[in-house]
Amino acid sequence: MVRSQPSTPRSPVAVIGGGPAGLMAAETLALAGVPVTVYDAMPSVGRKFLLAGVGGMNITHSEPKAAFIERYREASPWVAEWLASFDADGLRDWIHGLHIDTFVGSSGRVFPVEMKAAPLLRAWLRRLRDSGVTIQTRHRWVGWDEHDQLLFATPEGSASVPASAVVLALGGGSWARLGSDGAWTDLLEARDVTIRALVPANCGFTADWSTHLKERFAGAPLKQVIARVSLPNEGMLERRGECVITQDGLEGSLIYALSAELREQLSTGEAWLTLDLAPDRNLTELTAALQQPRKGQTLSSLLRKRAGLDPVKIALLHECLSREAIAEPAKLANGIKNLPVRLTGTRPLDEAISSAGGVSRGALNDQLMLRQLPGVFCAGEMLDWEAPTGGYLLTACFASGRHAALGVLNWLDRPV
Repeated sequence: MVRSQPSTPRSPVAVIGGGPAGLMAAETLALAGVPVTVYDAMPSVGRKFLLAGVGGMNITHSEPKAAFIERYREASPWVAEWLASFDADGLRDWIHGLHIDTFVGSSGRVFPVEMKAAPLLRAWLRRLRDSGVTIQTRHRWVGWDEHDQLLFATPEGSASVPASAVVLALGGGSWARLGSDGAWTDLLEARDVTIRALVPANCGFTADWSTHLKERFAGAPLKQVIARVSLPNEGMLERRGECVITQDGLEGSLIYALSAELREQLSTGEAWLTLDLAPDRNLTELTAALQQPRKGQTLSSLLRKRAGLDPVKIALLHECLSREAIAEPAKLANGIKNLPVRLTGTRPLDEAISSAGGVSRGALNDQLMLRQLPGVFCAGEMLDWEAPTGGYLLTACFASGRHAALGVLNWLDRPV
């Protein structure tokens, strides 16, 4: 429903950041009849969104709501507030409203039928412009001027802009070349906003590989394994999938799914990942197979034929097990099912798919307005939450942008 306009025209609402959270905030405001301008530092909006869709635009996930919300770990109750009115089903309906169909893949992930982000973004930008949203690119937000107006660095020089309210949707700290450089942290901390340090999420991890493993197998996929990480409460988190051996460690979707837990372990100095290299074989059968006489077979041939291991998995066994363990069938079988891999660190923040940390929940009210800066709202990855890949990141970004915009509408309607 279109809101009635005030007798005295207000300055437009400023949305700073042209990613999914910012654009969703802008659309929500525009549909309510509020003038809104989106500012972005880059030459065009949605750059990280477009790159994320290069390998297949995984927009959300179809799993049940309770399990979906649990993906946000300790931030689940907070994110659930955003998802209450715009969840995965709501996001799919919204995409269909752009005349783009979606489908559910075999893993439960949801994709646009064209598997690309570009058609979705083009259709969305057309609708935003048709609804009156103004987009200003090459406007890097650098804080406030002496009159508390927004200050931007532009190709023409500094520009001060009044705004009736502000939505900050500046992203996290990864992929700086696309605009998410985390520079906003200094600006907000200078205004006494509590921010948790940005750290890598959905990231690769480093390991002290031997020269042999680096030279022979860097870039090789480690297919169909189960990875386990011990939890602080003595439980175990387990995921099945694939990853890649890199020059200095491991990366890939399986590793990203466990990155939060591994990162927490690293706070003590090191992390341990346990791999099951033969997930479809039980330990008893595997032990019995390896205890049979070799009949002149090499160990590599034995492991390939009797344990179903490829050269990559065999090399990893030699990397992580002692010679004694490899020589004894029972210990070797146990190593195949429970291979301990020591990880020493994360890859740099700028290489991560996303970041954890950001504006703390306590710094914001329930409508995502900064307590220290009335009229300034935050949305998206700059908030202190994280999620694995699989559509969870994007869904929460969209939902938080809408939630912040609804907060702006309440703010603008307050008695003055």
